[in-house]
Amino acid sequence: MAQPVGVSDWQLYHNTRADQVLERCRDADIVVTNKVCLDQAILAALPELKFIAVAATGTNNIDLDACRAGNIRVVNATGYGTASVAEHALLLMLALSRKLPAYMAANQQKQWARSDFFCDLVAPMRTLDGKVLTLVGAGTLGNAVADRARAFGMQVVLAERPHAETIRPGYCAFESALAQGDFVSLHCPLTDQTHELINSTTLALMKPTAILINTGRGALVNEADLLAALSTGQLAGAGLDVAATEPPAADQLIWQLAARDNVLLTPHIAWAADEAMNNLITQINDKIGQYIAHHHNPGKHAAPVGL
Repeated sequence: MAQPVGVSDWQLYHNTRADQVLERCRDADIVVTNKVCLDQAILAALPELKFIAVAATGTNNIDLDACRAGNIRVVNATGYGTASVAEHALLLMLALSRKLPAYMAANQQKQWARSDFFCDLVAPMRTLDGKVLTLVGAGTLGNAVADRARAFGMQVVLAERPHAETIRPGYCAFESALAQGDFVSLHCPLTDQTHELINSTTLALMKPTAILINTGRGALVNEADLLAALSTGQLAGAGLDVAATEPPAADQLIWQLAARDNVLLTPHIAWAADEAMNNLITQINDKIGQYIAHHHNPGKHAAPVGL
């Protein structure tokens, strides 16, 4: 990330541990962070801080109440990776439907060379055409996935919130939506209400031929329950770009999921196309520039960015 116009002193840190935050931000007027936590205690120890730019959409790593109390303005990045995430969700659907990992593994062994026929049918495949895609979360990202899914001939079902008293026009009751989906794709925010939304109970509602896609947040899914469902044939497969703990330690459950031939795991990269990164940087620089344009003493700018 280049030094924004109008910033007099720019310090860039590739990554920042919790015990380094105060030292690196102590004299900053402006801080850019991605996942580094700025809680009430840290904010109270940064009297010069006036502006926080979160280089992501989620702001759960910032104590917003403390910022309001301290008159610290907080901005985030929105919509920068919509196309990137939506395309990645479709990539996972296509790769799992067409059994791409199995075919790539066979090619590594030059299995095609030993085929008795012109082709090498390693595993049965399905099309997306005619399948039902259930979207849990129909905001900007969910709608972008829906647009692309319809282009593949899929029928899109929007899941209403669990336990909703009324069903919004165009939506389907949560339980019914899960039951209809050949694919269930998660695009809702992680909240107390959506934590482990996909668990043994909700997995039991899904078709045994269904595939779960999660490019949202890892904790939307109970990983142990998902592993059990995949192991018993209760669910056909899963495409995951996120884990409950990130980065996951070598002994985390996500690696047991990744080892299965009906699971495709990518390392939280759905958002990370070059175009999306450029959008993100441009948006954050613009918001810093707008702040500076209204404040004539920008001072120092520390960036404890932990990607």
